[in-house]
Amino acid sequence: MSFPATHPSVDKKSGKTCPVTGESHEYQPPATGDARSVCPAINTMANHGYIRRDGKKISPYAIYRGLKACYGLSTPLAIVLTTGGWLLIKRLGRINLFELGLHNGVEHDASVVHADCPSGQKDAPVAIEPKLVDEFASEIVKTASASVGRELAEAEVVVTGHDIVRTRIRREKLSKPLDAMHAEIARGEMAIILGVWQKTVEGKEGVPLPWMRTWLGTERLPEGWSPDHVQTLRDVVKRSGAMRAEMKKIKDGEGETGKSQ
Repeated sequence: MSFPATHPSVDKKSGKTCPVTGESHEYQPPATGDARSVCPAINTMANHGYIRRDGKKISPYAIYRGLKACYGLSTPLAIVLTTGGWLLIKRLGRINLFELGLHNGVEHDASVVHADCPSGQKDAPVAIEPKLVDEFASEIVKTASASVGRELAEAEVVVTGHDIVRTRIRREKLSKPLDAMHAEIARGEMAIILGVWQKTVEGKEGVPLPWMRTWLGTERLPEGWSPDHVQTLRDVVKRSGAMRAEMKKIKDGEGETGKSQ
């Protein structure tokens, strides 16, 4: 097996299971020779041992089972995500995780934390861009601070659907246009995690920003978190549709503003 040139280097541990925690779901970063993907959700599953920690020879059933156990996804939602992923990369049977990075398969440009795939390159970059993680967090803190009239710390901020809409618009402005399918995938990815982690903090619904930073930046589950409800396909479709409508409204408004100037 040869890794794509864009695959990041990792540390010097190895093996199917975590050498410290064995079969438990404690966090362990990837080891030398371990495969990782462009998807934070899948990499997090590997880092916590919900699928093989080495990211190799992963079956569709392993991903399906991992999505349900790790994130509490419903059976229909886990089936759709798994089947769709394999179809979009045109593979049958087991894969190594970096194969999910086939450009314009399930992977897409305008990622929240990954650079766009360079022109003419088959596989998208797997490495997380720390600058993009920082931009994601700082923009959300700035918006939240402006809404209350004081500077907030990240620990005080929750990420809402509106924040994700603004993030998607910002990232898509800096990339090549996404086709309708990949734009839907991009929204759906974030709609899922919003539904999985959403909670009410001081009367405001959203995902604690430190959770999102940890997940996007280190591909790690929030400390002490475990699924407390089933995340359904219907909820994701509804949430993604609301995001699509809000994005269109904002873009249309920006277009009208531009015309009037």
